[in-house]
Amino acid sequence: MKDIIIYFLIFMLGCPCVMRAQENLPEAAPDSSVMAVLKSADSIVVPAATKMKMEFKPSPTKATLLALVPGLGQIYNRKYWKLPIVYGGFMGCLYAITWNNKNYQDYSAAYKDILIDYNNGNPLPEKDWHDSWTLLLPNGRDAAEYVKNTQFHSQLKSRKDFYRRYRDLSIIITVGIYFLSIIDAYIDAQLFDFDISPDLSMHLEPTVTPKTHYSPRTYGLNCSLTF
Repeated sequence: MKDIIIYFLIFMLGCPCVMRAQENLPEAAPDSSVMAVLKSADSIVVPAATKMKMEFKPSPTKATLLALVPGLGQIYNRKYWKLPIVYGGFMGCLYAITWNNKNYQDYSAAYKDILIDYNNGNPLPEKDWHDSWTLLLPNGRDAAEYVKNTQFHSQLKSRKDFYRRYRDLSIIITVGIYFLSIIDAYIDAQLFDFDISPDLSMHLEPTVTPKTHYSPRTYGLNCSLTF
């Protein structure tokens, strides 16, 4: 028993020495392959956080400038469903301008030529009459009956003025549609993120108005509408 106690004391006294000896041991130099890996890790540049893609928000100025070419402003604002309206309006107006201008030119030439053939009450020989107004006569009618007919002259002048007026009106409408397409592109870009949610909510809550020098304290119901 005495020997066991002696061995135990020797063991307890020897452990700290071993531990101190281990602490004094030099650290092992890292292997060359380990150093290469560490250097390569240090050379890696960690990229910065990728910027989050912002939600699309059109610029009103850019939309207006692009809208100078019909339809480009609507394409920039991603309002593709408006393209048939814009181009349909322009095509309709261009057709109206072309149609009215053609008829105006025909009746204008017919009215001018019949006045020349009429020659202030002394019609020229029939062989010298212009075809511009004779082609406008009803089928089977004799041109000699109409060359002196002042009422027919007035009808030609009235039709000429009619088509000229509607040609000019078609041009004005075309210009109006052009500017409306520009304004539409600007307003679409300006109000692109405007909340038009159909979700409506109404809140009711009691309210108290404090007493002042001019009015007593009042109690009521406050109604607020959110849309």
